[in-house]
Amino acid sequence: MQLAFLLYKYFPFGGLQRDLVRIAQTCQQRGHRIRVYTLSWQGDVPEGFEVVTVPVRSWLNHRRYKKFTRWVEADMHRRPVDRVVGFNKMPGLDVYYAADPCFEDKSRRLRKPWYRYSPRYRHFSAYERAVFSPAAKTELLMISATQQALFKQYYATPEHRFHLLPPGISPDRRAPDNAAELRVAARQKLGAEFALPADGLLLVQIGSDFERKGLDRSIQALAALPEALRARTRLVALGSDDPAKMQGLADQLGVGAQVFMPGGRADVPDFLLAADLLLHPARHENTGTVLLEALVAGLPLLVTEACGYAHYVLDADCGRVATQPFDQSAFNRLLAEMLASDRDRARWHDNALRFADETDLYSMPERAADVILGSTA
Repeated sequence: MQLAFLLYKYFPFGGLQRDLVRIAQTCQQRGHRIRVYTLSWQGDVPEGFEVVTVPVRSWLNHRRYKKFTRWVEADMHRRPVDRVVGFNKMPGLDVYYAADPCFEDKSRRLRKPWYRYSPRYRHFSAYERAVFSPAAKTELLMISATQQALFKQYYATPEHRFHLLPPGISPDRRAPDNAAELRVAARQKLGAEFALPADGLLLVQIGSDFERKGLDRSIQALAALPEALRARTRLVALGSDDPAKMQGLADQLGVGAQVFMPGGRADVPDFLLAADLLLHPARHENTGTVLLEALVAGLPLLVTEACGYAHYVLDADCGRVATQPFDQSAFNRLLAEMLASDRDRARWHDNALRFADETDLYSMPERAADVILGSTA
């Protein structure tokens, strides 16, 4: 069968983008052809994928997305497909992968009432309704039970259309048998690159959109550490974002030489093995795949309750979760306590690896492919 996957933008270090590739490759391995429609594609194209870059333009995102939908519909009319799988909300989808949170809920909770009269609101509200309304036929691949409840609340979507998936952590994120040796090598390599002292503590934060991921909160917590701990500690933030604002904050707080933002990296597993703690104080996060990538690598975590996957940190007892509403002083204290206790970090490391062995955190691509291909019958 010919499958069409729709995604507005592809870049190699995005979590949604990686999910698309893994799900599409799973379908491909089962004998099906893959065509991807996108506005832009950065990076290598997986073998056997047909990538169609849709040639539409507009200064406004919602107008560009409407043009994208029309262009893709016309192209699929000329070159039919058997199934349409969307990774952004839009009309005409047979299957939707729900990585984005409920737009209607965010609009009502986080925006002023007048926002709902804007063209932008009308566009995204209509596109979400086209996917989740009771009249729609779209099968829904869910990665957050919390978001599933919100969609049902706003749209009365029938229960049978929801398919709650397990996480889909890539097996290469798991700590290998020789993880201790690899950690030593990774710390030597990264220590030279990021000026990490021999007895240093390495904090890592992973994810683009530094403001939403709460990098400013991490920088403030680093600056608030007791002097002896602060001198030993380095913070590396990986992700595709402009570092100027966050670097300015670090300089202002006197820790500019201890904060590094090298962009997106392909050697993320090295960081997960070399680091002493993963920070993810996100303001809002539908799931937070990076939390589980750290967990299966045995890396203790300090995260906010706003992350959909924060409950796994509690389930595994592999770190600490800062409660909502966020309190910077409380977060600062948690970081200082976690860095001060080698014993606790060792316990969290062991707990994480045990949980990773006992829990299905990996089969999302296979389960998603089951729904996509099963619904073609």
